[in-house]
Amino acid sequence: MTKLSISVLSANFTRLGLDCREVLNAGADMIHFDVMDGHFVNNISFGIPVLASLKKEFPQVYFDVHLMITHPLQYIEAFVKAGASCITFHIEAQSDIAKTIAAIKSFGCNAGVAINPDTPIDSVYPYLNDLDLILVMGVTPGYGGQPFKDEVLDKIRLLSEECKKQGVNPFVSVDGGVKLETTAPRCVEAGANLLVSGSAIFAASDRAAAIKAFRAL
Repeated sequence: MTKLSISVLSANFTRLGLDCREVLNAGADMIHFDVMDGHFVNNISFGIPVLASLKKEFPQVYFDVHLMITHPLQYIEAFVKAGASCITFHIEAQSDIAKTIAAIKSFGCNAGVAINPDTPIDSVYPYLNDLDLILVMGVTPGYGGQPFKDEVLDKIRLLSEECKKQGVNPFVSVDGGVKLETTAPRCVEAGANLLVSGSAIFAASDRAAAIKAFRAL
């Protein structure tokens, strides 16, 4: 069964805890927490204090933290202490990739790498053995609600094949423009086993039904 990580970037921030509780009770596997610094991407979202508050409210929840920031290595310890279960940083960021993965692992946290649509997928291949998650961006990161870039499907296929070749089994995740009726089934067919969705869930008239349908893909 496909795993589903709900991006709270599309939640109502005036009732963030309630929105999280609703989707978790409806069957979401984890919460996707998008951190944007206004430098690596143009947008600014939320950070360490908000994550710490959510972890206090939901101590057993798996928090899938996606750092869209320029210098992720500087913030690994702080995000782990705030409650991150997995920290995913961008291969395009300015921190040393191997050192950042090692830092995440040193705190007993799962490690992930994200890759933008225009970055060659083979740039993540040297690190697959050390990763718990690879996040393939379906859109240029920074804002929710963008249309999915179809060329990303080939990246997912190539990545899935390389994981099998290397004998590793990380999550192959996709984020951005993931819609239940259109792009999500194609992502799963290409090899994704973890879907990140925000607006498609929070905008649904029946969020529980939408979550159930995503997980059944």
